[in-house]
Amino acid sequence: MQELLTLLQNSKYCVILTGAGISTLSGIPDFRGKDGIYNKFDADLIFSIDYFNEDPSYFYTHSRELIYDLEMKEPNIIHKALAELERRGIVKAVITQNIDMLHQRAGSENVIEVHGSPVRHTCLACGKKYSFEDVVGILEKEEVPMCNECGGLIKPDVVFYGEMLEHDVIEKAIEESSKADLIIVLGSSLVVQPAASLPLYTLDNGGELVIVNNMATPLDDYATGKYNDLVEVFSYLDEVMGLNISEHI
Repeated sequence: MQELLTLLQNSKYCVILTGAGISTLSGIPDFRGKDGIYNKFDADLIFSIDYFNEDPSYFYTHSRELIYDLEMKEPNIIHKALAELERRGIVKAVITQNIDMLHQRAGSENVIEVHGSPVRHTCLACGKKYSFEDVVGILEKEEVPMCNECGGLIKPDVVFYGEMLEHDVIEKAIEESSKADLIIVLGSSLVVQPAASLPLYTLDNGGELVIVNNMATPLDDYATGKYNDLVEVFSYLDEVMGLNISEHI
């Protein structure tokens, strides 16, 4: 892992791309891992906009451990390390496929959420906005949250399958990836587009790619370094860089 440390120390513009694998340490299941969501139920249906409109109870029932009990989850060593590396000016941006808001809770400021965020919810009928806390309160009493103004269905501001990504958000992610001389992929299998292609913008502009993931990815052959164990990598970085996060392991 000395090579990773050298790459980090020599980088002028390091960007991080994170996937669901980093949040398993916080007790949030990933999608394709051995204990992932796909082994329990059909995650494609959970985040299908067509199925959401047909039967929103399926989403709200099966997403509780993913989203609506996040007050019980805490940022882990990876979230905290990335926030510290940003504070030191080493990491310039965190691009995340996650919708758990843990990067912000750990202290990261330049976070690009390519799949949206449940921090806000919207009534699909009248457009009224609801906070995450509002909807958690409703779900304590109701199976599906409905608008108190018009009775319409409330949906998180998360990009579902069948919906377009926010143009400004993905453009910002492409811009950051293109500027990066080093992009580090953490806990992503790099199969969900277009986020999975973001490292190619770094590579096309002469930057380097490092992947830390416990499963193979389509870009492994393009990586300068490939590591399997997130905890091992960040324990090492904590030790040699003095990130002061070891107590969170």
